[in-house]
Amino acid sequence: MKAWIAIVVSAVIWVMSISNAWALTQIKLSDLGYRECSAELSKGAVTAGGIPQSARCFIVYGKATNPTNKTIVNADIFGRIYDANEDPIIENRTRLGAIEEVPPGVSEFEFQVNVPENQPLPLKLLQFKAAGFTGTVRR
Repeated sequence: MKAWIAIVVSAVIWVMSISNAWALTQIKLSDLGYRECSAELSKGAVTAGGIPQSARCFIVYGKATNPTNKTIVNADIFGRIYDANEDPIIENRTRLGAIEEVPPGVSEFEFQVNVPENQPLPLKLLQFKAAGFTGTVRR
């Protein structure tokens, strides 16, 4: 019986000491918009996955709100992007990009996305959110 108690106490102490890096933190994204990439970034743009198609390059930008008092690293951005006809820009995928570091509070972010040239504008940015870790994550 004493052995079981020792095991349980050890397990509880171990679980409580797990690094905060394991805690996934949700990040609210707001004030979303997009603009065309510079000519330098746009040159030779093609779509990702499947058969490469000629594409237009856009920078999606906005504000990220980190509710913790620690910097969040390697935050994945999720969302859906539709064209003017409500057709998805990137099918079967909601991870769109990443934010390397999100300091506590509100900060700005941006990432690049390539849109097939034949999809009509304006783009609609929906259901955007991000999540990351408050410690170093190996990739």
